[in-house]
Amino acid sequence: MKGLIKIQKERCKGCGYCVDACPVKALAISSHFNAIGCFPAVIKHKDRCTGCGICATVCPDIAITVYRTGTKKKT
Repeated sequence: MKGLIKIQKERCKGCGYCVDACPVKALAISSHFNAIGCFPAVIKHKDRCTGCGICATVCPDIAITVYRTGTKKKT
């Protein structure tokens, strides 16, 4: 399963819970601050996302939405 992550950067306070929780390390904290003066989470490796939704589950600001986009190839 592949995933697509959408982060509402202006809502994110940059706590880093999603970054720490991501099992495939697809997220990082931005080096640029948002309108509220925080460094939000950003998608660093979008090709790694599996659509597990852990990042959205741990986000206290409800700033992340995850969409599942397809299936993995069977080997």
